[in-house]
Amino acid sequence: MLIELLAEPLWPLLNKFYRSHNSSMKALKGGHLWVAREGEIVAGLCLTPVVGGQWLTGVFVDPAYRGQGLAAQLVLEAVAASEGTVWLLCHPDLEGLYQRMGFTQDTVLPQSLSERLVRYKRNKPMIAMGLDRLVRSTSDNV
Repeated sequence: MLIELLAEPLWPLLNKFYRSHNSSMKALKGGHLWVAREGEIVAGLCLTPVVGGQWLTGVFVDPAYRGQGLAAQLVLEAVAASEGTVWLLCHPDLEGLYQRMGFTQDTVLPQSLSERLVRYKRNKPMIAMGLDRLVRSTSDNV
């Protein structure tokens, strides 16, 4: 399995992957798009720069590849190549998945994400989680 940062000219491939699985996710312009490939794209995500770090969106794994730890592998590899805190907004059911990767709800969101969370919560249950890269790398060395 190859995990890589997708070159900008290939960005439409990630949106094609999302559409092929009837996902409403979209690659955000200005983001860093990461994919897992086994020939074709089988998983993807987007890290978008925000004040103080990155916003993680669009994590999606082909249903045929789920349950194998691919989402965690993809997220952790992308996060390792980023700087600052990484934040995400997700359904509460996904809290355990992201906790196992080191994300916590004990995080301070940048204003842009805080406002987005308020908007999202009007229509569906959502939580915010963050991963401080310095804390994670320190604990990895213990």
